[in-house]
Amino acid sequence: MKSKGMKESDYVPTTKKNFAGIIISFSLIANVIILLLFFAPVGYNGEVHFDYTILPRINAVLNSFTFIFLLAALIAILKKNVKIHKRFVIAAFASTLLFLVTYLTFHYISPETSKFGGEGFIRPVYFTILITHSFLAAVIVPLALFSLVWGWTMQVEKHRKIARWTMPIWLYVSFTGVIVYLMMAPYY
Repeated sequence: MKSKGMKESDYVPTTKKNFAGIIISFSLIANVIILLLFFAPVGYNGEVHFDYTILPRINAVLNSFTFIFLLAALIAILKKNVKIHKRFVIAAFASTLLFLVTYLTFHYISPETSKFGGEGFIRPVYFTILITHSFLAAVIVPLALFSLVWGWTMQVEKHRKIARWTMPIWLYVSFTGVIVYLMMAPYY
């Protein structure tokens, strides 16, 4: 991951810490909150004064941005342009964080989650995509955070090892998030 004009020896870790405790704690808390919003009687019971059904569309747009930013980050790193790679990864994190806020908001204020109404062949296709998306969305949280921290602190070897898994999984999760929205859109 050498940047143009940089040698491998120019990469000096700024720290050897891996921040495992913070990353694992944040990942567990984020995933528990999402599970509670789906499976526990937790949520807002008051009146909502705006059309909250716009939030899934915003989520899909943010997932689209994440996918595009990740693709650009991948292309940049394949061209060994670390500076541009970092910028696109930060952009992907920003759009993912905004997604998380709107996603949690929707599931907190929505009185009921919409149900998929497709029938026939499309039904198992939808649920296969949804299940793999949901499982990998939980997995990507710690992977992406470790990748970010190790890249940011110039722990290049650790970053490379985990990014080989993080990038394709995160691309899949962001892409399938859009697909899930498109398949669910008629039922919101």
